Amino acid sequence: MAASSSVLSMSKLIKPLWGGRLGNTVKVFGPTLTSRRERSSPLPAKYGGRHTVTLIPGDGIGPELLNHVREVFRFSCVPVDFEVVNVNSAMTSEDDINNAITAIRRNGVALKGNIETNHTMPPSVKSRNNLLRTSLDLYANVMHCQSLPGVQTRHKDIDILIVRENTEGEYSSLEHESVTGVVESLKIITRTNSLRIADYAFKLAREKGRRRVTAVHKANIMKLGDGLFLQCCREVASGYPDLQFDAMIVDNTTMQLVSNPEQFDVMVMPNLYGNVVSNVCAGLVGGPGLVPGANYGKDYAVFETATRNTGKSIAGRNIANPTAMLLASCMMLDHLKLYEYASLLRTAILTCMNETRLHTADIGGQGTTSEVVQSIMKLIQSKGQLTTDL
Repeated sequence: MAASSSVLSMSKLIKPLWGGRLGNTVKVFGPTLTSRRERSSPLPAKYGGRHTVTLIPGDGIGPELLNHVREVFRFSCVPVDFEVVNVNSAMTSEDDINNAITAIRRNGVALKGNIETNHTMPPSVKSRNNLLRTSLDLYANVMHCQSLPGVQTRHKDIDILIVRENTEGEYSSLEHESVTGVVESLKIITRTNSLRIADYAFKLAREKGRRRVTAVHKANIMKLGDGLFLQCCREVASGYPDLQFDAMIVDNTTMQLVSNPEQFDVMVMPNLYGNVVSNVCAGLVGGPGLVPGANYGKDYAVFETATRNTGKSIAGRNIANPTAMLLASCMMLDHLKLYEYASLLRTAILTCMNETRLHTADIGGQGTTSEVVQSIMKLIQSKGQLTTDL
């Protein structure tokens, strides 16, 4: 509640920005990391050029961070209206997540906090995050893991695009215990979805001017499942002679990431490996509070923080790092083709991080969430036309 009160009071402290030309494009975290050839265009803006976006607050720090996003959008006069849909992770009924899915189908785009998945609930209760991705066929999870200005880390030149298959693998929710004490959990790998995610990764690599795509697998052990995924990646690679292709076993991948991450360019992998690799990469560039993520399908897109953790232990304490959620909102604006607004906000976010060194505790500072957001808003006000070359 304290964090919510502080963000609502910011508009009284700083005059909103209006008028003037919006900022130039900044090359960090943008524009939206997806091939426009592979998805339909966002739904046209309604009501005088304004877009309606589904907002799912989620659990933990999600609600307070999304309150900050809404305040920054109002302050910057971003032409986006939010339809708020609350999802209760403690419920066994799926009515709430079905309402959220319906709202996303109506609006085409969503911004969400992570929804807690409680492993102590009955097996019949499925992860709401997973239901959302599979129901909307958000088959590609994309994370841009990049070294940020002003953040001290061991490795300095990380710039990796991670493309994760988002709808099958170990997340297929097919488990049973036919014999007491013996559980079978099925990992589903299909040729259709493997070809689809591989083609997405290669198209993205070409579109972004990348040179190399690495497939991550465990085909030495799972010869049929991961073997099929690797075979599909090789087939797709043959159609992109301008891009270098290689493959790496997942355990070696994690070792290479922490010892020499600069070697990676674009990485493509099945669902569970994507979860592991995304978290490792987030740690390499400073932690989960810094990296945005996106989930793309043919018709819908959902934006969130990259590592999908709720931050429950720090909720309501006004110390969460707002960077990842704010950058995710910038990716959403790029997706809606509101490029100048995305550039203005993104530049203010990264300028605040680089110049003022106002850092939250997760990256070694003493700043509060509301202080960081207030600094960003002051930058937006004072520099209506930012041309920072970060």
